[in-house]
Order: sequence, then structure tokens, then C-alpha cells
Amino acid sequence: MQAVRFYEHGGPEVLRLEDVPTPEVRAGMVLVRVRAAGLNFADVLQRQGKYVDPVRLPATSGLEMAGEVAAVGDGVEALRVGQRVTGLARGAMAEYALTLPQLLFPIPDEMDDASAAALPIQGLTAYHAQRTTARLEPGERVLVHAAAGGVGLMAVQVAKCLGAGAVYGTASTAEKLALVAAHGADATIDYTHEDFVARVKDLTDGRGVDVVMDGVGGEVLLQSVRCLATFGRLVTYGRSSGYPSPLEPWRLVAQNLAVLGFYLPRILQRPGLGEVGHADLVQWYQEGRLRIVVSQTYPLAAVAEAQRALEERRTVGKVVLLVG
Repeated sequence: MQAVRFYEHGGPEVLRLEDVPTPEVRAGMVLVRVRAAGLNFADVLQRQGKYVDPVRLPATSGLEMAGEVAAVGDGVEALRVGQRVTGLARGAMAEYALTLPQLLFPIPDEMDDASAAALPIQGLTAYHAQRTTARLEPGERVLVHAAAGGVGLMAVQVAKCLGAGAVYGTASTAEKLALVAAHGADATIDYTHEDFVARVKDLTDGRGVDVVMDGVGGEVLLQSVRCLATFGRLVTYGRSSGYPSPLEPWRLVAQNLAVLGFYLPRILQRPGLGEVGHADLVQWYQEGRLRIVVSQTYPLAAVAEAQRALEERRTVGKVVLLVG
């Protein structure tokens, strides 16, 4: 089979499309014939050697995919050969991927493979970061950074589905801001020309928001603390702009604020959380309340080009590699 491999950390040029042996299914595991692989900023960090969960080199790239079950190992009863599934798998940018059955979820008939590949990481991150980690309550206000990105567009819509009273999204261009507004944001903020803290305070009559969704990190994280209302929660799930300066804990004390870390694989270790999140996302999709935006697709051989576009922030919504 063909797979995207890298033997050293570095830029997109270290990625290679190679012929490698197809994995053999093992007891308790599932082999998936991959049709579409989702691209995430985690793939960029993994390639750079900066990911929170390092990989041993050489490594096959990719963390999520959609396709159909090719084989099931002994002890796997919930899945059948030929069933369409989406889910998480190490080495997902390949024609076949081996993974655990609890990391796979059924695809509804009306959903294509590219759209299905957008749900496992970005959809479940948007869902569980707000529902499980931030414990978003109906009527609360939410600020979503990088709202035109894959997690961001999902987070804006998921917040609405969870009953948020108002959702505000930041982005960098008029096109991206229009996209965020079209997907339900009550107000948008151009962070390249506006002070987003001042804008949030203006939108909330000085109160601030209850939840901040931040995958940017750096100074954005530090400034976002100033956007929080009393008892507000900031969820950090990524650092596309790098590490922040040290956060002074006393900045959190006076208003009872919380900064919460989010890492999806740990969430999915809790039995049932993956299934509940996926079921809600699919239901909202079928009801027309959640729209999946796949803005760009690339063949597997163009993975370096795809990662470069993502890294340079030239994408919106979801980027998907079509495997075959």
C-alpha cells in the first residue's frame, strides 16, 4: 500500500509517499480501507517534532480518516467488514490504517467520505471542548479564535447547537469573516485590525464572555484571559502561533477564572464519550444545524502542498486528502 512517511522532523519537504506493507489485523483491532484522510494542524506539529504526543521515527503521518472496514481482529463484534466508518488512527494518511474499534464511528448513508473525515478530530474537539471541558451552559457567551478554521467553524456551530446565547468569532480576512458569519456567529472580529479584547468588552457591555475557545496560543491566549467574565473558562487545545509567555496565576483569582487544557485522545479514553459526541454531531448534520465545510481536497501525493497551505493559513474549514 501507499503511505505518507517522514524520517526526520522538518518542513513539508520531509514527507514522502512510499510503498509499505499493508498492516495485518490483530486481535482487538480493526483494519480500515482509507478513502479520505483529514488534515489537521496536529499533523504539522507532528512533522515538526512539536506535537504533545511525540512519534517515533520513521513515522506514517495522519490521525483521522474515513473509509470502510477491511478486516476485524478476534474479539471485535461491533463492526463488520464493508461497513463505512470514520475515526482516529495513527498513520491515517495511507491506503489502510489499523486502529481500535472504540475510535471508529458509523457514517450515515447521506454523508460522503470527505465530509466524514472532518468529524473525528475537529468535530469532536469542538463538541467536547465546549460541552465536557468548559461545561457550556445554555445562554452563555462564547468567543472562538481562528473561527474560519476547521475546529473554529465547527465550534461556532456546536456552541449554537448547545444553546449558547451569543457566539463571537475572530478571523483575519473579509472572506473568512463572512464565512464565520454565514455559519452562525453573532459578531465577527478582524484581529488584524481590531483589539479583540476591547471589541469583546464592547459586545458584552463590559461583562466579557463565559467561554473562550483557543487553538492559537501565544499572546492570543494571554490576552483572551482579559475577555472572560467572572467564572469564565478558557479552553486551550492548540498553539498554532507558538507558546505563550508565562501566565500569572493571580490574574485568574479575582474573577474565579479557569484555563483548561484539552487533548481529544484523553477524552476518548472515557467510555461512551466518543459515541455520544459523534451521535450528536451526526444528528445536527442531518437536521441541517451543522454544516461541514470541506474547502480543499488534495490527492495523497500532494500532501506536502496541502500541509504547506494549512501551515501558511491559506485554508478555511477542512482540508482533506483523497486516498482512493
